[in-house]
Amino acid sequence: MSDTKTFVYINRKAPYGSIYALESLEVVLIGAAFEQDVKLVFMDDGVFQLTNNQDPESIGMKNFSKTYAALGDYDVNQIYIDQQSLEQRGLSLDDLQALVYEDEDDDWAEKSSIHLVNREELSEIIESADVLLNF
Repeated sequence: MSDTKTFVYINRKAPYGSIYALESLEVVLIGAAFEQDVKLVFMDDGVFQLTNNQDPESIGMKNFSKTYAALGDYDVNQIYIDQQSLEQRGLSLDDLQALVYEDEDDDWAEKSSIHLVNREELSEIIESADVLLNF
C-alpha cells in the first residue's frame, strides 16, 4: 500500500492583485521538491496565471509567470486547464505558456504538461485528491 497522497491545487484567482497565485506556485514547488503527487488545476480567472507575455510592472508587481516553466523540472506534469473558463475569457491554449516535461519512459521526449479538460473531467480530478488546496 502506497503512502503517497495526491495533492490537487486549484488556482482560481488572477495572477496579480492578490497573493494567491504566487503563494500557490511556491507551495506547489515546495511540495514537489518533497516528491508529493501534485496535480494543478487552473479555472475561473486562474487561467490568466498561465497566459503568455505578462507584464505586471506597470502595476508595481514582479512578473513571476516564467517560474511556471520550471514545474516540469520538479516532475509537476499534471496541469489541468478548465476549457469552459478559457472560453469564457476569450482565451485558447495558444494564449498560454507551453509547459513541458521530459518523459523518462519515452527516451526523455519533451511532452506537454497541459491537459485541457471539461467540467466532468475536472470533477473527477478533484474527487481523486487526498488533499485539496484552493487558491
